[in-house]
Amino acid sequence: MAQLDSKTALVTGGTSGIGRAVATRLAGEGAHVFVTGRQQPQLQTLVDELGDQVTGIRGDVSNLDDLDRVYAAIAERGDGLDIVVANAGGGTFATLEELKPEDFDHTFGINVRGTVFTVQKALPLLNPDAAVVITGSTSASRATAAFGVYSASKAAIRQFSRVWAIELAERGVRVNTVTPGPTETPGLAGLAADPVEARALLDAEARRVPLGRLGQPAEIADAVLFLASPQAKFVTGTELFVDGGESQA
Repeated sequence: MAQLDSKTALVTGGTSGIGRAVATRLAGEGAHVFVTGRQQPQLQTLVDELGDQVTGIRGDVSNLDDLDRVYAAIAERGDGLDIVVANAGGGTFATLEELKPEDFDHTFGINVRGTVFTVQKALPLLNPDAAVVITGSTSASRATAAFGVYSASKAAIRQFSRVWAIELAERGVRVNTVTPGPTETPGLAGLAADPVEARALLDAEARRVPLGRLGQPAEIADAVLFLASPQAKFVTGTELFVDGGESQA
């Protein structure tokens, strides 16, 4: 019997990188997974690959009407919700001097507003012993030029997750954060202007990691599975670093 048989999960930002790996892992363990993403072709590709284990819904987590549509679809299925993986994230990277108000609003809109209301709007559907997993970032605890707004947004959701762990404990709902280090994803490579720069960026990031390489999305997904599963039934409010030791170096 798979770990998540008969469970229902939601993974936001689930069409590429870490989110896609998480959706695939949860479905592989028996869950029915609702996946959101902004690109319909990528959603359809995932559904085609995983079949009836997955329901894809196009949407932007910073748009509350889109979130309402997602939760209406989950409610219509009638099984409630056992796992929420608030993974959707991103942002615009700029130094303080270069920063524009719209850059700030965009980054906080996805990473903070999107995460807060993804979790809030899930509350009426959460089954007993449900698990919420937030995707954090090691950027929240270190200083990197041009990452100020992004880092602050990730620090904000880490603090939210700690508070939610206390607020939701009496309902039996666990809330944890999984914090990847540098991970080989399209999002990381996309910070560079061209493929040559992307390769140089990935190599430089790998050199900062004590284990000497980038993480793989499937490795982050394994950690999410643990936090979402009954194996972690006495774990809440924690931050699980999956970063090859980067945060300790």
